[in-house]
Amino acid sequence: MIRVILCDDHGLIRRGIRDTLADAQDIEVVGEAGDYTELRGLLHSLGKDNPCDVLVLDINMPGRSGLDVLHVLKDEGNPVRALIVSMYPEDQYAIRALRAGAYGYVNKGGDPASLVQAVRTVAQGRKYVTPEIAQMLVESLTAPVAEQAHHKLSDRELQTLVMIASGKRLSDIAEELMLSPKTVSVYRARVLEKLGLANNSELTVYAIRNGLVAS
Repeated sequence: MIRVILCDDHGLIRRGIRDTLADAQDIEVVGEAGDYTELRGLLHSLGKDNPCDVLVLDINMPGRSGLDVLHVLKDEGNPVRALIVSMYPEDQYAIRALRAGAYGYVNKGGDPASLVQAVRTVAQGRKYVTPEIAQMLVESLTAPVAEQAHHKLSDRELQTLVMIASGKRLSDIAEELMLSPKTVSVYRARVLEKLGLANNSELTVYAIRNGLVAS
């Protein structure tokens, strides 16, 4: 039996994923968390004697993002294998997630059967990539192209960029990420500098043109 933990801050999304996995006879959801704090407590309660096999993890969560969680798990040497399930487009986030330690990346808008297959693949210790991601990996190896400016952003800077472009105020971002407004302002300044932009309007246009947020 494949033991799975779900970590997503939206209860309805977790329920949808849980119901999808429930149809598989060999998969059992053993816990759910809405953020990193809950996830950490859940992993601690399960302990080494009763671990989970796969962590189904969202990228955009309050406090520590899914990418932050990947880095923490990797630094701690936690053996749990993470599968990213996200609403964000594969061409912008999949490679970044895989580099951070994820075992796979599935878009929330995809076929539910692909999620089940992804969980099974990751549970076996193998990487799960869609044909689209595989093509991206091949192209990056055989015909490197000029790196887009936002690929140089840190994970937190990219998260700040997306949230600003989605219409959120710095105070709202600070509250959601559990950071001080001053810290968020620093991230914003870094984003503007690295992308060569002047203000939030230009930042939003950049994010839309590059598929980081919906138009």
